[in-house]
Amino acid sequence: MKISKGITEESGLILKERTELSLLFDFYSELLDEHKKDIFGEYIMNDLSLAEISENEGISRQGVHDIVKRTSLQLREYEEKLGLVKKFRELQQLSRKIDSVADGLLAYGNEEAAGRLKNISKAVKETI
Repeated sequence: MKISKGITEESGLILKERTELSLLFDFYSELLDEHKKDIFGEYIMNDLSLAEISENEGISRQGVHDIVKRTSLQLREYEEKLGLVKKFRELQQLSRKIDSVADGLLAYGNEEAAGRLKNISKAVKETI
């Protein structure tokens, strides 16, 4: 049972890491040079293995690994300096709060105010 739990926890961490890197890549990929962008995109977005990318690109598996590792660090540095993903998440959270308040107003019969808030929430979602 412990082995199964450990594998599940490890898989969860790997999935969380890949999801985070995918989001960082979505925001900052245009800041990468084409070579890094292509390789990292194949690894994160297309879920290709290091060996598959190595074969496709004609470089060693270790070379691919190094590029993925360096690019991951570079994307995290961009986020640390620019904070776009953090701002995105904050706007998502604010939009959910606005929706919640609007739902509360609607439950109390204040359809006009609820509608206005829903429109604000919709505008925020379209912005992000």
